[in-house]
Amino acid sequence: MSASNAGASLAAEAYGVVRRRILRGEISLGQSVSRRKVAAELGMSFLPVSEALLRLEFEGLLESRPRAGTRVRIPSPEDVRGHYLVRQILEAEAARLFALVATRRERAQLVKMAARVDELSPRRNRAPYLTLHHRLHGRIAECARCAPLSAAIEQTCALSSTWFCLLPRPAGMHTQRRHRDLANVLVTATPAKAAAAMREHVQWSQQEAMERLKPYFQMRKTHGRTFFRSARAHVRGLKSGAPGPMPGA
Repeated sequence: MSASNAGASLAAEAYGVVRRRILRGEISLGQSVSRRKVAAELGMSFLPVSEALLRLEFEGLLESRPRAGTRVRIPSPEDVRGHYLVRQILEAEAARLFALVATRRERAQLVKMAARVDELSPRRNRAPYLTLHHRLHGRIAECARCAPLSAAIEQTCALSSTWFCLLPRPAGMHTQRRHRDLANVLVTATPAKAAAAMREHVQWSQQEAMERLKPYFQMRKTHGRTFFRSARAHVRGLKSGAPGPMPGA
């Protein structure tokens, strides 16, 4: 393997490791990501790790400032609304195409996967739910048989996944059959109805995300320019930036 290929491989490895940790909530919004620590842990030089973090910054998962460092990006309310508008457009089209071209076997698989997502939803350990939820939306896009659309949905879903593992589910939001109901529409209804059901599904997700992110919106307003160097300092900043006690504090 040439030096350039080896460097690209290391950068891809570092990208995958940090990305998975962000999506699983192991590194939370606003928390610092140290190039030095990642490089030491993975046994790499700074260069491939820096390339990996730049890629994640381009995708909207990270943000950095000179002499301040890099952290998981804290969105603004406008960021969230814009993100979900894009998701509505992309995923409604994927749902429409799914209703048109998905095979009988693919439809049956989607119904089973959706039921499993709903079963995992109320569990305290969010990692299995988040992983399968991400796969469910990705699978709908894959079965639409449009590779560029599938790639775009993969990236947008990754960003919103970071917001779904933050806090306990907001009170009053019941989702026992939400994904099963969506899947049932996609496998039985017309393409137009499938698209409408997906738009409603994504709109509901936006409402939930806005509720989950309220303490972080306040933190962004209060400490927007502060990059906390440690997890403990990050938690103190979150508490001081949010009104009232944080869940689990």
